[in-house]
Amino acid sequence: ISLLVIAFFILGERKILGYAQIRKGPNKVGIMGLLQSLPNLLKLVVKFKLSGFQSGSYISLIGVFFLVLIVVFYCLILGGYYGGYEMNYSILWFLVITSFSSYALLCAGWGSYSKYSMLGAMRSAFGSISFEACFMCIVIFCGLSYNCYSLVAYSEVSWASFFIYPGIYFLFLICILCETNRTPFDYAESESELVSGFNTEYSGIFFTCLFACEYIIIFIFSWLGVVL
Repeated sequence: ISLLVIAFFILGERKILGYAQIRKGPNKVGIMGLLQSLPNLLKLVVKFKLSGFQSGSYISLIGVFFLVLIVVFYCLILGGYYGGYEMNYSILWFLVITSFSSYALLCAGWGSYSKYSMLGAMRSAFGSISFEACFMCIVIFCGLSYNCYSLVAYSEVSWASFFIYPGIYFLFLICILCETNRTPFDYAESESELVSGFNTEYSGIFFTCLFACEYIIIFIFSWLGVVL
């Protein structure tokens, strides 16, 4: 499911950006370009670097693996929610897992041996830390409101939620944009000297993993916003 979400998230974003710039966007592969993500994935997977031109270290591989592991834990919480497995502290596990994302970004940027990647990783890590502070306040507020930290209990809507949570959701939306490097908080790659952020030196399967993890995190936190 997560892979399908990535494919259509990317396609939808490219379509919206295309119409915003008065152009059609991807429309060649499949009906109205619905299959455009599949050849793009194939192109990224088959690309590789020659061993003599590898500029990264094992620290960069650890950063990529760490980020993939974080996304896997996110998906486990999502699967447990819809599978009927009730975790008493699932929202706290979200907070714990999110706190490791800054380490993964720093490893991915620092291990690339590129000052551009390092600057982008530092900006992304600072944004993640700022997001964690706001997210922790939201988690504490939800825990005090529902007297528990289980996502299953949050699905039981009370009448007071309609008056309290709109303001909290606006703050949570800003935190999500900061964590996922979306406009207007895409400062990790918006400056001209940072090129593409912490993933500048990546290509092939490693770039695919970083790119896919970013969109899965967008999907997971969008779902979490709906549950809260």
